Amino acid sequence: MTTTAAPPASTTHARPEGRIARAVRTVGVQNLSLVAAIIVLVVAIGSQNSAFFLASNLKTIGMAVTISGLLALVQTVVIIMGGIDLSVGSVAGLASVTSAMVFMNAGAPASIAAALAVGAVCGLISGCIVVFGRVTPMIATLAALIAYKGVAQLVSNGRAQGYTGADSFYVFLARGTLLGVPTLIWVLVLVAALIHVMLSYTRMGRNIYAVGGNDTAARLSGVNINRYILGVFVLSGTIAALAGILITARTGSGQPVSGSEGLEFQSITAAALGGVALRGGKGSIGGTILAVILLGILLNGMSLLGVNPFWQNVAQGTLLVAAVVIQQVRNGERRVGLPK
Repeated sequence: MTTTAAPPASTTHARPEGRIARAVRTVGVQNLSLVAAIIVLVVAIGSQNSAFFLASNLKTIGMAVTISGLLALVQTVVIIMGGIDLSVGSVAGLASVTSAMVFMNAGAPASIAAALAVGAVCGLISGCIVVFGRVTPMIATLAALIAYKGVAQLVSNGRAQGYTGADSFYVFLARGTLLGVPTLIWVLVLVAALIHVMLSYTRMGRNIYAVGGNDTAARLSGVNINRYILGVFVLSGTIAALAGILITARTGSGQPVSGSEGLEFQSITAAALGGVALRGGKGSIGGTILAVILLGILLNGMSLLGVNPFWQNVAQGTLLVAAVVIQQVRNGERRVGLPK
């Protein structure tokens, strides 16, 4: 009597992954959660005030998130590397003052170059403190936040400087459009695209993730960690200076503090809400952009609904805590003061 042997387990085929599961894996649960939150928020605000859906208001939201969005993008890079930059708001303020003061004497091109150079130098100083002073990024950039703000107030006597409202280039930056889309939004999109390409498709980006994930392993594999720390902080200072230039364009003058106050915490909130691991090594530009949009819609909606502006700070602080708590729970990390 002949018996037929059962096929070996290795020849059985796994059930193919469904389209929905594949889409979720590709986009990411974190990003899908942010999209869902944006939809819920839009419906909730729009049901209370139909003016939210006006094209002019949507354009306002896009322009409003540009400056904080730029800082959130570069904050994402710094945090992925395992650091943090608390000085981006102060660098933006110093660059804003620099751009306006140089503009009054040398014109727009020189003012932009000077502001970007100031931002790069500020970033380099912070990076040198971290690398050569062996100071943690949080303490180094906290000191830089205070120092750069002081420098901006010293050179400007604590007052707005210059006037760029009649210059065609600054006006184009602040109120111009390209293909019907405000120039400010194009700036944010371009910077986001460049940073995304750097992080996702270049050796530099892979090494930044490696340093944030495990700096010892990265060092043993030949990555020059000090060089990357310096480079990322210079990038942070330069993008912060670009944000400062946009502040000058929007206000028509250099602002030492007004317009840049609190931007560092907005950038950290957006990065954490977008899924960037605060311990480094994980995060994406797409998640950060979605978080920036979510914050922009929330703040705009609160204004439309007549909510006390002081509640905006409460909302942002609450979102930051919520984002960090969610990260802790998902990673299974021990909570302070509680046994495992």
